[in-house]
Amino acid sequence: MKKFIPVNEPLIDKSDISSVKTTLKSGWISSEGKSVKIFENSFAKFIGHKYGITVANGTAALEVAVQSLNLPKQSEVIIPNFTIFSNAIACIKNNLKIIPIDCDLYDWNMNVNKIQKKITNKTRLIIATHIYNYPLAIDILKKICKKKNIYLIEDAAEVFGQKYQNKKCGSFGDISTYSFYANKQITTGEGGMITTNSKKISDKLKSLRNLSFGKVNRFNHDDISSNNRMSNIQATLGLNQLKRINKIIKKRHFVGKQYFNLLSKNDNLFIPSPKTSYSKNIYWVVAVLITNTNLKIDANKVMKILNKKGIGTRPFFWPIHKQQTLKKYNFYNSNQFPNSEYISKYGFYLPSSLSLSVKKIRFICKCVNEIIK
Repeated sequence: MKKFIPVNEPLIDKSDISSVKTTLKSGWISSEGKSVKIFENSFAKFIGHKYGITVANGTAALEVAVQSLNLPKQSEVIIPNFTIFSNAIACIKNNLKIIPIDCDLYDWNMNVNKIQKKITNKTRLIIATHIYNYPLAIDILKKICKKKNIYLIEDAAEVFGQKYQNKKCGSFGDISTYSFYANKQITTGEGGMITTNSKKISDKLKSLRNLSFGKVNRFNHDDISSNNRMSNIQATLGLNQLKRINKIIKKRHFVGKQYFNLLSKNDNLFIPSPKTSYSKNIYWVVAVLITNTNLKIDANKVMKILNKKGIGTRPFFWPIHKQQTLKKYNFYNSNQFPNSEYISKYGFYLPSSLSLSVKKIRFICKCVNEIIK
């Protein structure tokens, strides 16, 4: 391949461009405008929640969601150890103590069987992030939270459109968060959404995402928060993409299956299968894991070789317990997270653009199989 294959390219079609042009011509280009409200309502309806609140990005969604609960300082929050750093940021910014849980080696999600032992009388919240391909056992977490009177934030940024036991991911949380970054199922460039069934929480979220302007005197603010609004332009793009979400998911499945068929026979690699007993693989990213460590080759070495061949890649998340900026907190013992350490060293993902041709997928897989053998 002569042309470099990026790890992801957003699929923007003519209808996306046309709808954005219409919004631009209307003059309603900031956070005021009908597209924001329509997008919020349409998205919430798709998930099965009553309220949708647009925000600036997925990280903002988590930060605002956690802040809205107004938890006591140093309350404990259980989060995945193998996840995007945003989970930790949202808690630390709100003066909360994070309790990371190691991942499972099969689906890379937080191991729910380890959660019960970590719950104390200080536990107030669990952030359940679905990682990469499959949803975690969110029904089990929901039961635990209900029994223990703990809030559940469902981070569905990576699995929008996916179902767990025929119920949409995002519909389980007291609050659920999403991202519309360029590589997500639908994109607004940057952007995010929060959904909930609680009007009280919804009202608080709307205030927090908008500088907490005062109810009586607008410029006498009710709380300390940032401007995390989404523009009407972004909402227009998101709304238009939402209309074809089922086609997008179908295409993701197609791309993922092509990779699976070509890489699953490599005994030195693990690539998640297209479906399990509880869910289909969303293939948000095409993630692979080197399983034969005797090869003396890790993800970084493979990615460097693939890059020279014109193939874009990206490493797996770096575990929360190994984040250099968190060392000062002295939260945890490294021995508690062997699975996170292993997959962060040997896992990476491959190009997964919706526009990716079968020819390119075959070329990529040929290169991967030649390197990891």
